[in-house]
Amino acid sequence: MDYELRKLSINDGIDVYDMLQEIPKDENGFINSGNGLMFEDYALWLKRNVEMADAIGLEGWMVPQTTFWLFINNVPVGYGKVRHYLNDRLKEDGGNVGYAIRPSQRGKGYGKLVLKLLLAEANKIGIENVLVTVKNENTPSIRVAQANGGVIAKVNEVRHYIWLNSKALFQIDD
Repeated sequence: MDYELRKLSINDGIDVYDMLQEIPKDENGFINSGNGLMFEDYALWLKRNVEMADAIGLEGWMVPQTTFWLFINNVPVGYGKVRHYLNDRLKEDGGNVGYAIRPSQRGKGYGKLVLKLLLAEANKIGIENVLVTVKNENTPSIRVAQANGGVIAKVNEVRHYIWLNSKALFQIDD
């Protein structure tokens, strides 16, 4: 299996757009704001996400975040976001890392892989302790976080709060 984590670019094409349309707009708390866009609006959406990584135009609770695509054999199968730091809202609802795999590609271990690769990206920008918040009913994502060394720190009526160490998983196994 050939895999690659690619940083979002304003030049991303129809293959990424099609993936975004397959991943639900809001599933288990992961917000895919690219779902439902007309293709004509996709370029503006990409530009906005590039700006967010550079802390341009952030509003309210937002913090800089970088978006990455997971490609398997040169086909986009999922994506994730790394928030550069946490504010009070994100400590309760969001965490540092979020990810989603397109439904047609689930059950193949790609969630575990994308989280591991996103942890390496978090490490590169200096985030050692990474928080992932997972809705209680999303047991596959809870298992993915634990498989990447995640430790459940807290569970409330809505979600699990799982901490991962990005340095421990910085070396990616092939």
